[in-house]
Amino acid sequence: MKKQNVRTLSLIVCTFTYLLVGAAVFDALESKTENQRKIVLQEIQAIVRKKYNISYEDFRILETVVLKSEPHRAGQQWKFTGAFYYATTVLTTIGYGHSTPATIGGKLFTMFYAMVGIPLGLVMFQSIGERVNKLSSVIIRAVKSSMHCRQTNASELDLICVVTTLSSLTIAGGAAAFSRYEGWSYFDSVYYCFITLTTIGFGDMVALQKDNALSKKPEYVMFALIFILFGLAIVAASLNLLVLRFVTMNTEDERRDEAQAMQALAGAVRLEGDVITANGSILSGQFGHHCTETTSLEIEETSVCSCHCGCFTSNNRNRFTAKRSPTQIKHLLPILPMHELHLPHGPVVPPPAIYPNHRASI
Repeated sequence: MKKQNVRTLSLIVCTFTYLLVGAAVFDALESKTENQRKIVLQEIQAIVRKKYNISYEDFRILETVVLKSEPHRAGQQWKFTGAFYYATTVLTTIGYGHSTPATIGGKLFTMFYAMVGIPLGLVMFQSIGERVNKLSSVIIRAVKSSMHCRQTNASELDLICVVTTLSSLTIAGGAAAFSRYEGWSYFDSVYYCFITLTTIGFGDMVALQKDNALSKKPEYVMFALIFILFGLAIVAASLNLLVLRFVTMNTEDERRDEAQAMQALAGAVRLEGDVITANGSILSGQFGHHCTETTSLEIEETSVCSCHCGCFTSNNRNRFTAKRSPTQIKHLLPILPMHELHLPHGPVVPPPAIYPNHRASI
């Protein structure tokens, strides 16, 4: 089995195992709290219905009105500022869900807009990430040179440390700002920044959604947009170092296998027809062999007969091309020293006559 197939199968197994472990952990952490919150909400619902004498149907209508009115607390979501914020969440695949198009035209345009915008955004952030890594390499080399280090080149470990530090500072600074503007705790702000920059975008916590912030706080809107774009560029730099390194491993293995296959093909031997070897055995068909030296043999059918009868008159020729290294032909023509040769006693038999119509090859 190829190395790529083994790696792919291993990744599938590891991913599903990771999913199972995550599901078990989330079940243990959140299931009990979910049941408790459900019981509390049902008790509050019963108290409100009893206090104001509201039927179940009227309470459901009131609940729907409250939920649908929540996005309007931020101001007009579909004016230019809110629409730009929405377009940013589409292009970056964050998808908070705080505002969604209600018209058919808006939904249709969102699909086409995402088809073009998402690849464009990925390429842009990837390019920015590469530039960030390049700038980090220059800074690392300058720092090492000033410290008179023997090795001044920036290694992957150095770049990972720099990008990790930048990501941590970005999340920490953004969390401080969002904690001030939104009134969240610092931990919740860190959670929001992480969910945003990893493009998970649950939508349980969304900035710019209260106190008519989209209309009355333009500086806060600008900060939120810059934070998202700059933070995603830093995350893209991290992905460029970490994720793409593993993604390209399959491509490297495939290229290596192709190179090995080409080398094997370059050293292959194809023999067509029947071949009589030096030990008298007959090789038939096509054979492959790895050799380095090339020998061409052209054999006529008449070359196997030494008489004058001309019994083989066919002019068909079988051409053999063999590539053979010098160290691999001694099994065909063994060479012995002169003192080991057993010469026959008596008169020497003259060599057979050579006829022009007969060709023999070794």
